[in-house]
Amino acid sequence: MDEYEGESDSGSEAENSELTDRELQEAFTKGLLKPGLNAVLEAKKKAKNDVEGLKQCLADFRKDLNWVERLDMTNEAAPDLVAKAEGRLNDPDGKEVDAEDDFNREMFFYRQAQATVLEALPRLHKLKIPTKRPEDYFAEMAKSDQHMQKVREKLLTKQTAMERSEKAKQLRALRKYGKKVQTEVLQKRQKEKKAMLMEIKKYQKGFSDKLDFLEGDQTTQKKKGNSAASHIKKGPNAKRRYKNQKFGFGGKKKGSKWNTKESYDDVSGFRASVAHAKHFGKGKKAKHQKRPGKNVRRKMKNKSR
Repeated sequence: MDEYEGESDSGSEAENSELTDRELQEAFTKGLLKPGLNAVLEAKKKAKNDVEGLKQCLADFRKDLNWVERLDMTNEAAPDLVAKAEGRLNDPDGKEVDAEDDFNREMFFYRQAQATVLEALPRLHKLKIPTKRPEDYFAEMAKSDQHMQKVREKLLTKQTAMERSEKAKQLRALRKYGKKVQTEVLQKRQKEKKAMLMEIKKYQKGFSDKLDFLEGDQTTQKKKGNSAASHIKKGPNAKRRYKNQKFGFGGKKKGSKWNTKESYDDVSGFRASVAHAKHFGKGKKAKHQKRPGKNVRRKMKNKSR
C-alpha cells in the first residue's frame, strides 16, 4: 500500500510539473514572464459605475454662461430652394443624406450653416451686438512684416518676369512679321523685274510693239515725286516773271553752238586744207619741222642764258 501511494504521489507531481511547464511556455510566448521563474498574473480590473462622481465632474466642467459668451446653435439644414424649384427634392426635411456622396454632404453642411446664420444674426442685432467690422479696424497680422515683405518681393519678381516674357514674345512676333513683309516685297520686286525682262525680250524679238510695261515705273516714280514735290512751286517767281516781261529773256543761251539742218547743209566756209592740214596739187605731204638734237638744244639753252 505504501509503495502504491508513493507511486501515485510521484505521478501527481509529474502531472503538476507538466501543467506548470505548459503554463510557463504560454506565459513566455505572451511576454508575461518577468525576471525569475514565476509568471506574474494580473488581477482583473473591476468596473465601477460611480454615477455621483460623474455628475460632479460634469458640473465642474459646465459653466452657466450667457448665450453671447457661448454662441452655440443647433439647427437643421435650410431648405434647398434650387432643388425645390427644379422639382428634384426627394427629402424635403434634409435629414437623410448619403455620407458617401461628397457633393450632397458638403451642400448639407452649407445649408446648415446658412440656417444658423439666419437665426443667429437677428438675435445678435436684438442684443445690439455689431456684426460688421468697422472701417477703422486694424487686425494684428498673423505673419511678420519681414515675411510679408519677402512675399511681396517674390510676387514683384514674378510679375516683372511675366512682363519681360510678354515683351519678348511681342518682339519676336514683330520680327517675324517684319521678315514676312520684307520677303513679300522682295518677291514682288523680283516678279515685276522678271515680267519686265520678258516684255523687253518680246519687244526686241518683234513679238510685241507695245511699251506699256515701261509706264508702270514712270507712274510709280511720279507718285513718289508728287508727294515730295507737291509743296515746291513750279516755274519762276513773281519778280522773275515781271523782269522777263519788261526786259525780255535776253536771247537763248543754251544750245547756241549746236548744228541745225541749215548749218549742216551750208558748206560755203569749208576748207579742206585747213580741215585736214594737207597741200593738194603737189602730191607730197607737208613737211613737219623736226625736233633739234640734244647737242643743239643744249647750245640753244646756253645761249639763252
